[in-house]
Order: sequence, then structure tokens, then C-alpha cells
Amino acid sequence: MLTPTEKIWHNGRFIPWQDATIHVLSHVVSYGTSVFEGIRCYATPSGPAVFRLHEHVRRMVDSAKIYRMEELGYSRAALAEAILELVRVNKLDSCYVRPIMLRGYGEIGVNPLRNPIDIYIACWVWGKYLGEEALAEGVDVCVSSWNRIAPNTLPALAKAGANYMNSQLIKMEALANGYSEGIALDASGYVSEGSGENIFVVRDGKIHTPPLGASVLPGITRDTVLQLARDLDIPLVETIIPREMLYIADEVFFSGTAAEITPIRSVDRIRIGAGHRGPVAERLQKEFFAIVNGAKPDRHKWLSPVYVGQPVG
Repeated sequence: MLTPTEKIWHNGRFIPWQDATIHVLSHVVSYGTSVFEGIRCYATPSGPAVFRLHEHVRRMVDSAKIYRMEELGYSRAALAEAILELVRVNKLDSCYVRPIMLRGYGEIGVNPLRNPIDIYIACWVWGKYLGEEALAEGVDVCVSSWNRIAPNTLPALAKAGANYMNSQLIKMEALANGYSEGIALDASGYVSEGSGENIFVVRDGKIHTPPLGASVLPGITRDTVLQLARDLDIPLVETIIPREMLYIADEVFFSGTAAEITPIRSVDRIRIGAGHRGPVAERLQKEFFAIVNGAKPDRHKWLSPVYVGQPVG
């Protein structure tokens, strides 16, 4: 269960958490017409800082454009500032931030264009998505019987609420069968991604990850891993990955805002590598957490301080 915070941002003003409600006949309820983001704010020695804020906001605006939700009324800069102000108002040191744009109450037919667009931004304290121990020990996953959405059906580049009906099927099947997560294949039978994570496979010291054409979301943490691999001189290639490569990999790991960098210790009950976090994932984790927690310089300017020229607290 979520622990409520004091305020949620709605269309330019702060409202009490419990007042952030919609009508049951809002377009989004029947048709899934929403786009959203998941963003982390980390505690650093200089105060809370939001990770890759501007990239997240850009992706949300891009998602909205794909679904013709362009009459937002707010610039990307204004939305980014609203996110920072929300964390300030709720006085949080670290948190998860959920901006969401949705088609609200108006007409009930499939055509969404006459329904108003509402924007909400919420934040709350949230720990490790797959568990604290998963960062070192890894998680057990399966290859799902559910494929990811096929090209030219639902746009995979958009982080849209409707897409996550597919993710729910992948996740529920995995949990029902005793796994922490599922890995979905694309429409051609190649490795795509988890229910809410991008995936990386290590073989002979080289990282392989599916390209965007494999029905994957262009993850912000995925892009972070690509950059950190370059920084650390770890070879990396974006390429199609056959299912069986998962079984013979030296390492497999997930990335995502919620999952951060989480190793996979088994796939379909086949042990991966030594059956726990491998050296490549460990190097990437250490570099990632050192940057987001403020232990190392933010050389890529990924952190947006919540308090700029203001006292912390």
C-alpha cells in the first residue's frame, strides 16, 4: 500500500492527496487513455535530487504527442519545475514521482478528442521494486507465454497506460508460477523486455541488449546503462537476442526506474552464471548508485537538485 503524502499537483495547483479523484466515466477508465512516467528522487549529501528529470518529462510529452494529446497547456520546463516543487511541498528526502496525463470526463465513445486532458503529479516514498536483497542476490524469472505488443499495434515507444495491460499479464503469470518477474519475447520470438524493465545479457564480457525495434520502451535507465558501459569501457551492442541466449549467458540483468539495476539469477529455473550478481552488473550498480547518491560527481548532469539557492528541509 502507498503511504499518502500531503499534496498532489493537478493542472497547476496543489490539492490534498485524497482529493485527487476522477469520474468513473472518465475516458481513461474505459479506454486506458493515459501516458505517464516513473521518476526517482534520490537523497544526496546536498539534498534531494531528481534523476534524469528532463529526459523523463521529454518522454512523457513524446508519448502524449503519439496519442494526439498535444493540448497540454504546460511546457516541458513548467512540468519539470512542477515535479521539483511537488517534492519540496511534501518535504521528502527521497521518493518516487508519478506524473500522469489522462483523458478525463466528457464523451464516452472511443473517440478521445473531445475529452479534456488532466495532468496529475504524485510522489511517495517507495523502496526497491524487486526487493532489497535482489540487488545482490538476483531474482528468479521466467520467459512469459505472453508476447510483447507487435509493431504497428500499440506504439511501444509511448509509455501509455493501455500498454501495461500486456505488462500485467506478463507479471501475473510470473507471480502465479513462483517467479519474481517475466521476460517477454517480441512478435518475432526474440527477447524484448520484462513487464516493466529493459533487459541486458552478458556473454564473454560483452553486453547485449534488444534494440528499440524489438518492442521495447526506450528506458531512461536503459540509456543510463548504455552510457555507464561506455564510461567503464564495457563492450555493448544493441542486437536481437534469441531466447536461448538467456540460458547460456554469463549474466542477465534488468534496468528500470523502479528496478534500477537488478541481476537475474535464473531464467526458467536454469541458473545464470554463478547464480547471483555477476561482475559486470556489480560494476554498473556501483557506478550508478555512487552517482545518484552523490558519492561521485554528477559528470553527466543527470541530477536536478530539488532545492536550488534554498535551505534544505
